[in-house]
Amino acid sequence: MGYGCTTCIGNSGPLPGPIAAAIDENDLVVGAVLSGNRNFEGRVSPHTKANYLASPLLVVAYAIAGNLAIDLKTDPIGQDANGHPVYLKDIWPTTAEIQAVMAAALTPEMFRRRYSNVFTGTDSWQQIATVEQQTYPWQADSTYVQNPPYFVGMAAIANGQAFGDILGARPLAILGDSITTDHISPAGAIKAESPAGYYLVDRNVVAADFNSYGSRRGNHEIMMRGTFANIRLKNEMVPGSSGGVTRYMPGDETLSIYDAAIKYQAEGTPLVVIAGKEYGTGSSRDWAAKGTRLLGVKAVVAESFERIHRSNLVGMGVLPLQFPAGIHRGLLRLDGSETFDLLGLSGGIQPGMTVTLVVHRPSGDITELPLLCRIDTLDEVEYFRNGGILQYVLRQLLAA
Repeated sequence: MGYGCTTCIGNSGPLPGPIAAAIDENDLVVGAVLSGNRNFEGRVSPHTKANYLASPLLVVAYAIAGNLAIDLKTDPIGQDANGHPVYLKDIWPTTAEIQAVMAAALTPEMFRRRYSNVFTGTDSWQQIATVEQQTYPWQADSTYVQNPPYFVGMAAIANGQAFGDILGARPLAILGDSITTDHISPAGAIKAESPAGYYLVDRNVVAADFNSYGSRRGNHEIMMRGTFANIRLKNEMVPGSSGGVTRYMPGDETLSIYDAAIKYQAEGTPLVVIAGKEYGTGSSRDWAAKGTRLLGVKAVVAESFERIHRSNLVGMGVLPLQFPAGIHRGLLRLDGSETFDLLGLSGGIQPGMTVTLVVHRPSGDITELPLLCRIDTLDEVEYFRNGGILQYVLRQLLAA
């Protein structure tokens, strides 16, 4: 059911309680069929592991059939009132039938009526108290819109580079191949048992009103807590886990990725993310880079990057670094107990330069290897030198 963001972003609502409980108790693999354009795991519902894209008509047909195991070309999808089998070909509408429904349902008058008062709004909209001013009056108790901290402590002039060499960094996550922006920053439902859910409950928001990450993207506190919180994310630092958890070192404590990142920030420990091929694939979600930056991640080291996400990381002041051909995290035998140095940055950034990764293991063993800096252009050097594209633009405005 639904269209637009209803299915695409997971706004179709939760499953009925007994169904969700049966899935959890029996560890069932259940599927969804949707006519949106996103079928990431857990996107439609955290209880559906297999999501398939189909035309709206096929969505209805599968809903009538009630399962995904049938062959719509040969199997009946149901029965009529007399118990006779009904096949897809029996109910598939003709082009003339579709056009007749559209002609009756969609009229110019309908659009004129609906859009005649589009700038007036509903009574509830009109009752919102407003003040005419040039800047937005941030509301401290809002759970939807908060003043993000991108410019806290920012000087009027860039200091020449974002930072020097990165020393003693801890891994926040070690991830596999094809980590999507939805794995990094999910846009679907907010789970009650999650850092974002706890944040909302602490502010007297009931679970029924949690809404989705996509709807609360104006609140960085929620989006930070949602970063790397996808229920299907597998962090190799915590074998067998699923969801946004990691090992906080050196105490070897298993925490949510958000809680661990906040503890690392409090002690001044820089963070890195290690990943496989095609890191950041999928939709070009800005919060996948924003959340990474706000958690304190200084660099992402991967075998390859999706084009737009690599650019977004640079735009948020996060350094994308690429393993040399034939080298990957598996060969390095990483388990999350290591610390990392990234050397060669103190002299400034150049497109395509070599950055040296030094891996320090608890045993005292040290591994060094060269990484390719995936800041690819001189413009990106300027963004990164300023700490990100937001700071770069603001400084340009100040200078003008």
